[in-house]
Amino acid sequence: MTGLPLGLIVEGAVAVLLVLTIGYCVILNARLKRLHADRDELKKMAVEIIHATELANRAITGLKETARDCDEALTSRLEEADRFSVELARHVNAGNTVLTRIAQITEVVRAEREQREHASQVQENRSRLALEQLDRHQQSREAAA
Repeated sequence: MTGLPLGLIVEGAVAVLLVLTIGYCVILNARLKRLHADRDELKKMAVEIIHATELANRAITGLKETARDCDEALTSRLEEADRFSVELARHVNAGNTVLTRIAQITEVVRAEREQREHASQVQENRSRLALEQLDRHQQSREAAA
């Protein structure tokens, strides 16, 4: 080793390693800055997610209350409709009863009218026969006289 002393080679190697270390540190620093920036973004996203979750929870609570109110209103309307249905059925049954009575009364009146008409026709026929007999009787008296 005639040309370069061993100390100079070692110092050169140390210098190269030091330059490589500094370069690696620069790269590592850039990565750490990006990681730190990403961490801040991640914190912002986490805060936004928490806020959105709170809003969703409030909305769900409101929806539950609305659903409960709608269920109560629907239940009361169904009960009212059931009451009206029962009442309407009673009215229909009463109407059918009245209609049946009216039909029976009409049948009786019709039958009585037919009996009266028949009796009137019978009476009329009897009267006509009696008049015809009287006419014949008078005609026979007049012919005999």
